[in-house]
Amino acid sequence: MTGQSPESELLQRVQASYREVPDPRLHELMDLLSRHLFAFVQESRLTKAEWSQAIEFLTAVGKACTATHQEFILLSDVLGLSTLVEICAQGPLTSETLGTVLGPVYRDDSPRRENGASLIEQDDGGQRIEVAGVVRSVGGMPIAGATVDVWGCASNGLYPSQDPRQPPANLRGVFTTDRDGGYRFITLRPANYSVPTNGPVGVLLRATRRSPGRAAHLHLWVRAPGHRDVVTHVFDAAGSNLATDAAFSVSDPLVRRMEPAASGPTPVRFDITLAAD
Repeated sequence: MTGQSPESELLQRVQASYREVPDPRLHELMDLLSRHLFAFVQESRLTKAEWSQAIEFLTAVGKACTATHQEFILLSDVLGLSTLVEICAQGPLTSETLGTVLGPVYRDDSPRRENGASLIEQDDGGQRIEVAGVVRSVGGMPIAGATVDVWGCASNGLYPSQDPRQPPANLRGVFTTDRDGGYRFITLRPANYSVPTNGPVGVLLRATRRSPGRAAHLHLWVRAPGHRDVVTHVFDAAGSNLATDAAFSVSDPLVRRMEPAASGPTPVRFDITLAAD
């Protein structure tokens, strides 16, 4: 007799099964996953019916993923996991730009565009804004040749992958910073919108009485050789979901005023600082 509970003995056997894993990091991850999964089941007193329901839910999440929509990333977003991973990945911040979630609708086939170009391929009458800034290192040096990948939603709150009436590349584009680290583009002012709720994540949000609303924002993914890339947002200060953003991504340094200008596109300044890799 070992005096151990059946649960503790089982956990030890599960963890022991990973002792010969050749990759130390994989061994560490599986060991921690086993320990925390067992703790969750024991602390929550998970029932067999609840376990079965969880398996069915995760299966449905997988089936909801398509070439243009990632339901698992959406699930990660609304659980706060995506934001937590970003926080852990960046570590203690100095002056670098805060990272946010990638989101479930990112596409890696956005067209290359010239600095200062418009992303608007279908004008829906929304307010135009001109976003401009400089990409710098933590030391303050401008970074020439950095890649700035941008995507946003139309005034109806939908991205092109969600709205067949929009051209596929509408409000999407990839820019390269000039010799002074500058970038600039024209797009539509972002709108408040709901995360997709027609899948299993929507069922979860309704069951937990959670708002599906995201604060109005633009996405930017900035990369440069020798530096850590960052996925970040530019939030509209007038957005109604800043305090209840479904992805827990709003941070004050990322919020900008976007009130209409007297003439022409509204200027929005957004400088980006990258940490060394």
